[in-house]
Amino acid sequence: MLTGAQANAYAEKIASDVSGMPYGGVYAKVSAAAWPTRTTPRSKQSHNGIRGHDPAGLLLEAYAFGTFGIIALWAGIAAFILAGLMLILVAFGFWHSRRVPDHVEILAPATK
Repeated sequence: MLTGAQANAYAEKIASDVSGMPYGGVYAKVSAAAWPTRTTPRSKQSHNGIRGHDPAGLLLEAYAFGTFGIIALWAGIAAFILAGLMLILVAFGFWHSRRVPDHVEILAPATK
């Protein structure tokens, strides 16, 4: 997988497969059904439930960080565009300060 969207699609596929398992593939429920009196579950179905939920969770985490990355990319592009705009405005400010005499400026100190 190369993108967060691909990870999300695969996680949804895994989630739909796991939801078709008994008790929705929830580890605690499958384990309790397999051994109602046992405290340490060793059911093959319960391990399949774990093997389904873990990759789906990891893929959804990859999807989330992919989304963060896309947002950071656009924020970085916007920051560079705004920095370029500020550079242009500063250049205009220096250009203006060289062309306008001191007595014409709005905030010039009062002369006697």
